[in-house]
Amino acid sequence: MKKYIFTTIAAITLLSTVTTSCSDDFVDPTPAYSIDSENYFNSKADYDNALIAAYDLLQSSYVNVLLGEIASDNTLCGGESPTDVIGFQQIDDMIHTPTNSNLRDIWNWMFAGVQRANYILEFQDKTDFQGKAQLIAETRFLRAYYQFELVKWFGGIPMKGDARFKIGDETIIPRSTAAEVYASIEADLNYAVTNLSPIAAQKGRATKGAAQALLGKAYLYQNKFTQASAVLQDLINSGSYSLVTDYNGMFEMDGENGSESVFEVQYTDVEGAGFGCLQCSEGNVAVGFSGVRNFSGPLFSSGFSFNIPTKESADAFEAGDKRKDVAILDIVAFAAANASYDNGAGVSYGKGNEDTGYFNRKYLPRKRSSAAAGDLNLTNPNNYRAIRYADVLLMAAEAYNRGGIDDGKARGYLNQVRRRAFGDSNHDIAASGAALTDFILAERRVELFGEGHRFFDLVRTGKAVGTIAGFKANKNELFPLPIEEIQFANGNWQQNPGY
Repeated sequence: MKKYIFTTIAAITLLSTVTTSCSDDFVDPTPAYSIDSENYFNSKADYDNALIAAYDLLQSSYVNVLLGEIASDNTLCGGESPTDVIGFQQIDDMIHTPTNSNLRDIWNWMFAGVQRANYILEFQDKTDFQGKAQLIAETRFLRAYYQFELVKWFGGIPMKGDARFKIGDETIIPRSTAAEVYASIEADLNYAVTNLSPIAAQKGRATKGAAQALLGKAYLYQNKFTQASAVLQDLINSGSYSLVTDYNGMFEMDGENGSESVFEVQYTDVEGAGFGCLQCSEGNVAVGFSGVRNFSGPLFSSGFSFNIPTKESADAFEAGDKRKDVAILDIVAFAAANASYDNGAGVSYGKGNEDTGYFNRKYLPRKRSSAAAGDLNLTNPNNYRAIRYADVLLMAAEAYNRGGIDDGKARGYLNQVRRRAFGDSNHDIAASGAALTDFILAERRVELFGEGHRFFDLVRTGKAVGTIAGFKANKNELFPLPIEEIQFANGNWQQNPGY
């Protein structure tokens, strides 16, 4: 996408391009052509380019996914040493503070996405063209996506309606409540559900199904079980998605954007990036961070050994669950199985901080193509499966069960996922009530392992205390706003409790 973004940003930030005619004694001070951010949207192409710019920030959400695992009980921070990316280490230990630069990245990058969406919406009535409702619906979906990330991490955020924030707004516009942010998300997604096409015109674009799924998730995070079950049931009834038979293949390149993918963040390794601008990468930076340190062997490339699965999380998979070997790489077993690699040289690798012998296999870096560019660890092309149909089924099961609506449907959707995992119906769950709730939440952990949801699932269901080491009630449910934001707001925004 970014090859278009450069053009877009240049167009909307250029103050003026001047062509003049002159003589010895006269220069016309009025430019023949001038464009800036206030008079940009004059054609469909302008809106299209601005929309691509709004999509572009999705690629920066790699850090949200990575830290959603590290903050949970699924994985340890890892890295080279206990001081490698100290912000990650602090979040793993639940000792993070408002000066954490990695939390600042999440705030800045997700707000940049909101700001780019709001730029389009601020000028949505300026120019008419065919397909405008679809474009505005995609824009509102993206704003909802970014706001959902922000409210998950930080709680209530400042909002300015369909307008960009400008310098000085931080001192006069208050933080909205979490309920107000969710109301904005719901409004955007309801509009998107009504106006988005069920079929994406281009891979990676938002669809009606993506909007329904995200809306159902937003309802679920608020314990609005009736609303969540209704919208998720509509999505299920549409027949637009299905569980793929090959769970392993879904996370390989050939499995990208498949029948189970409801919304997927697109990555490529064609355009490189460096540590000076990680958010500039067209590749999935989290993949390289999760890779096996100093790895040499088949299938995978090396990485920085962050995001290390614990033995407890590996043991959470039941015997016979085919997902375990897809979700978790046991490097010792892998090396033993490939002892003949490279004419008997075998597999070699290094051990990093907090080594358990396990790695997050779904998003390990695969061998690169000859066309790959940039740092091998920063521009991996693995797409992020942001919303999968299995997640939809488990969310629907949870809504039906926790809302006391229909445990029969809840069991049915839960068991669909389990039958794919075990290859039979012998592992079906027959429980009801609170016991069924526990089975659904346990299933979410193993089905979605390594995909960045675990921390927030524990928080929203009240199970984080005692499960996540160091987690303190009435504090760690949210992360702190960056100290710079509090300072810039000059007393207008209060810090989250406990920080």
